Amino acid sequence: MDLRAALHSAGLTQGFQWIDGSFVENIEETGDRPPNDIDVVTFFHIPNGHTQGSLVQGFPDLFITGKVKARYGIDAYYVPLDQTSVENIIERSAYWNSLWSHTRDGLWKGYLQVDLDYADDAVARADLEQAAAERGQS
Repeated sequence: MDLRAALHSAGLTQGFQWIDGSFVENIEETGDRPPNDIDVVTFFHIPNGHTQGSLVQGFPDLFITGKVKARYGIDAYYVPLDQTSVENIIERSAYWNSLWSHTRDGLWKGYLQVDLDYADDAVARADLEQAAAERGQS
């Protein structure tokens, strides 16, 4: 949620995110371990007044992989929809889908698609905080 808030602060509010990680495999049960991290691909429209270069220059902590991983615990990847050819978008989509559609054991699994709009983020954050509180009480 904190990465999404930072993206919104940078003006990235149009597009969507694909979210994956071992948490979608119920790894706590199937692998007897907690999830390691979250993987996110953000497909976004570049906000008015920006270019891809000005976004990276103005918000390097959002676009430098190591910094995002250290700060948010997320492996983050980006696909700018406005400055990427249709062929490249299809190629990147096929890559992520092939990588994330199966577990390491070859079983089919899914990933989440979430709109980049922040309209429902407050409700989602409250739900996550409540779930975390309930887990702490168990």
